[in-house]
Amino acid sequence: MSDFYKKSLELHAQQHGKIEVISKVPVQTKDDLSVAYSPGVAEPCRIIADDPSKARELTIKRNTVAVVSDGSAVLGLGNIGPLAAIPVMEGKALLFKEFANVDAFPICLDTQDTDEIVKAVTQIAPVFGGINLEDIAAPRCFEIEERLQNLGIPVFHDDQHGTAIVLLAALINAVKLTHRKLEDCVIVINGSGAAGVAIAKMLRCINFDPTTCIPVKEVIVCDSRGIIERTRPNLSLVKKELLWYSNPQNKKGSLKDAIKGADVFIGVSVGDLLQEEDIRTMNPDPIIFAMANPTPEIMPDAAKRGGAAIVGTGRSDFPNQVNNVLAFPGIFRGALDAGVTRITAKMKLAAAYALANCVTEPTVEQILPSTLEKGVVTKVANAVIEAAVEEVV
Repeated sequence: MSDFYKKSLELHAQQHGKIEVISKVPVQTKDDLSVAYSPGVAEPCRIIADDPSKARELTIKRNTVAVVSDGSAVLGLGNIGPLAAIPVMEGKALLFKEFANVDAFPICLDTQDTDEIVKAVTQIAPVFGGINLEDIAAPRCFEIEERLQNLGIPVFHDDQHGTAIVLLAALINAVKLTHRKLEDCVIVINGSGAAGVAIAKMLRCINFDPTTCIPVKEVIVCDSRGIIERTRPNLSLVKKELLWYSNPQNKKGSLKDAIKGADVFIGVSVGDLLQEEDIRTMNPDPIIFAMANPTPEIMPDAAKRGGAAIVGTGRSDFPNQVNNVLAFPGIFRGALDAGVTRITAKMKLAAAYALANCVTEPTVEQILPSTLEKGVVTKVANAVIEAAVEEVV
């Protein structure tokens, strides 16, 4: 890991960042200048002023995404602020371009006030075809995303929905391999932040059309204090809302109490929380997704010794990496091409199944396609477009 840190620092120092803006058209003659800029540019301006929808046709808007962060929850580093967040947001923009040919730009805001973030994103929206919210701490991230849904362009908090989509895709193939059905699974999620809440909603089909999604049997969500249950004092509004669709038996206790008799453990929290003896208390052949980075909630070899049938992590050096890069490029590619105003629950579900279907013959060490596999973006994008056509969003 230290070699990657050193090499990354050297790369950033040598390149002064990872992305750049390049021109699509030549400016080598006076005529070139007159067409690309003044006086010729006045004509597309007049057209757009008369018909704002023409901006998608005549400007960069149709293929440009803002990667917006306030630097409050950056990549496991925590609240490091907007300047220190720039390398991560640059990296996200790079992945958009490399995987989906989407032009993305990092927007790191020097505020962590919800109202100011909403206002800033609203004010920059005219030039962008979509907004990717990134590394904004919970619970603020939930309100910000919700308040921006009527912006007229898709607004998508990747830490929530990208994680949930890739996790569901992995789970779809994992239950097949362990001869389970999703609707029979008892699932424990450790972590009630952005990713944990979104995963719980997706697994319980909250806001999904019940004809296209079968909810898992039961979800129990834990935080640093243990199981989130109804008698616990001082629950936040987000955690109270979680109880509308989780922990129906109002089970109490610690994380280790929660996983007894469970089929699946999903960790989006911190490392080294479980040992192999804890895995033995779960149902036979449990499925473990320990996604804390860089140290998982339990290391794969320990989980396997405890009886885990399938183990996934957030790391690229272990099998079954659950990585958002499998989802967000294709989702935005599809949303931009379809010209939708928002990314709906149906589109997210379609993306998850398309991603799962990218692995035609899943194995215990490959339930998801490689993050570098060509064709994944196109399949996910096409699924989003098909869902958009059905919904006419």
